[in-house]
Amino acid sequence: MNAPLSPSETLRTALAGLLDGLPPRQAAQAVERLIANYRGATPTDAPILRDRADVVAYAAYRMPATFEAVSAALGALADAAPGWAPAGQVDVGGGTGAATWAASATWEGTRPVTVLDWAEPALALGREIAAAHPALRDVRWQRSRIGAALSIGSTDLVTVSYVLNELTAPDRAALVDAAATAARAVVIVEPGTPDGYARVIEARDRLTGAGFHVAAPCPHSAACPIAPGTDWCHFSARVSRSSLHRQVKGGSLAYEDEKFSYVAATRFAPAPAASRVVRRPQIRKGQVLLDLCESEPLLRRATVTKRHGDLYKAARDADWGDAWPV
Repeated sequence: MNAPLSPSETLRTALAGLLDGLPPRQAAQAVERLIANYRGATPTDAPILRDRADVVAYAAYRMPATFEAVSAALGALADAAPGWAPAGQVDVGGGTGAATWAASATWEGTRPVTVLDWAEPALALGREIAAAHPALRDVRWQRSRIGAALSIGSTDLVTVSYVLNELTAPDRAALVDAAATAARAVVIVEPGTPDGYARVIEARDRLTGAGFHVAAPCPHSAACPIAPGTDWCHFSARVSRSSLHRQVKGGSLAYEDEKFSYVAATRFAPAPAASRVVRRPQIRKGQVLLDLCESEPLLRRATVTKRHGDLYKAARDADWGDAWPV
């Protein structure tokens, strides 16, 4: 008997036939417009995803990367709260549902899930894709204006991924406040750019101000030790590219690296990492250099050498974004 496919494999399979019947030029134009919107800094009060062509292009272009980034953030939350699993999820601005797939990949079993988005074509395609995954067949896909008037029902987990960039500052604040009121855990993911990091820090401050504890990536709930304007905290997730993905994005490599910033925060007290690797480790002859964010809070470079024994072996295997020590 063949082993069941993982959620990531099931998602890849479900995406594989999406471009059938969509002219390549139309798909490419939709992707170009989406890139301009998602990299821009101008909030919009209208859905970015307007029709099925847009949504198909988005799903092929962005869904695998969003899935991997949100999976990494949820995995860090699960590590910080090993005895906890969400009994329900609301995915705000979830579009075609990548974060619901990521939650299914992080925690076993099924749970009530609601995806809120203002683009009906995205919700329709998300429902279509989710039919391929038994754990997501009962997801509720609800059209909703994402902004100050948003109402979120009580739930365990609220996910907000790649949404804040589309909102005005007052709408961003209202969304984070609504999530904090509704949930026991909130996970927010944004692009790994200085602007994306700034939006994450803004949301982090609102969450801690509402009584939440930071579970990840920070090993503390105090102010970020990065001086404003000098650097930004972000991480990287490796994304395997299918032939469909390469076709839509015009790339030739079998993978890409998705840069993202995030915060995972909880109403209950988590067990965050002692330290977090916040840059790609530098492996040199006989030593590994690790840039760490620590619980004090402070940023520190640790040098791990062969004389550290097993710790040196662990350092050679450590990756950007990992808890340290492993």
